[in-house]
Amino acid sequence: MQIPIAQPRAGEEEIAAVTRVLRSGMLAQGPEVAAFEEKFARYCEARHAIAVNNGTAALHAALASAGIGAGDEVIVPSFSFIATATCVSMCGARPVFADVDPDYFTIDPESAHALFTRSTKAVIGVHLFGQPFDVDPIRELCLDHNAILIEDAAQAHGSVYKGKKVGGLGKAGCFSFYPTKNMTTGEGGMVTTNDADYAAKIRRFINHGQSEKYLHTSFGYNYRMTDIGAAIGSAQLKKLDGFNKRRLHNADYYDRHLKRTRIVLPARRKDCTHVFHQYVVRVTKEFSLTREQLMQDLKAKGIGTAVHYPIPIHRQPVYQSADTSCPVALELSSEVMSLPVHPLVTDEQLKYICDTVNEVI
Repeated sequence: MQIPIAQPRAGEEEIAAVTRVLRSGMLAQGPEVAAFEEKFARYCEARHAIAVNNGTAALHAALASAGIGAGDEVIVPSFSFIATATCVSMCGARPVFADVDPDYFTIDPESAHALFTRSTKAVIGVHLFGQPFDVDPIRELCLDHNAILIEDAAQAHGSVYKGKKVGGLGKAGCFSFYPTKNMTTGEGGMVTTNDADYAAKIRRFINHGQSEKYLHTSFGYNYRMTDIGAAIGSAQLKKLDGFNKRRLHNADYYDRHLKRTRIVLPARRKDCTHVFHQYVVRVTKEFSLTREQLMQDLKAKGIGTAVHYPIPIHRQPVYQSADTSCPVALELSSEVMSLPVHPLVTDEQLKYICDTVNEVI
């Protein structure tokens, strides 16, 4: 039995969508992107959605179009994928690293509060592994300090915070459609917002700064999504709730059947919907094996695992700084381990995984 840690799920609908676009002759800048944007905005309960070519481009476009630049500071959690910080650097601004909550792994409001200065222009909160960060206190901090809130929702398609879908809770929501995400376009991303003027700026930014064809009124990039990707995205969006339902089923199974006291199962924030992009446990120092030994044992038995993330961003060589302290992020990076939770994991495989973990000596 071989159970991969992640596996994209696509079927005849996606194949038919790609075929339709190829036969149309409009592979880029055609009607599919506009249709996908409209559907995704509606799904996220946001007024506008702008499709881009990847999740990093979404973050960069959101920050740059909000005027973030040289001399500015942006508070980001250290425990995340590095794009959460590099998008700040791409704007010429400086990422400032906040620690995270030890239970939910998302940005710690108290840590963020201590980092605000007169140069702070934004906070990026990450809905990590499919779980929303605690938006209300971070949003209040931003209001108090005249800073903007950006949601990094790259792993949280369909996640809900206090009755509202993520993506419409701040200035912008930024999504990724990488193949292992809860839904995919192959590669791709999306920016959602409720601000029409801001949405127009983002549209110019991702299209060479054009306000109309060959009239470039601002600096920009080519961050456009193809119609092929958008057609796949529209097909996947129809299935997203079903995908997430299966992920929740798989996570619930783990919660009920994993019985090792030295392995800490993921906590779920109240009044929120966790969509389990990853099912991340903590292999504590008291466990009978090291995390790496456990992963090797599971690999030998056909079970894929991964570490998200082994090095906090503030300890990455490109950002390492002696004056940054994020002890929770550092501890998590030495303990976390992801188990397969994607929709293609069967009940039989879930039982095998749980039985294997429970029997490890």
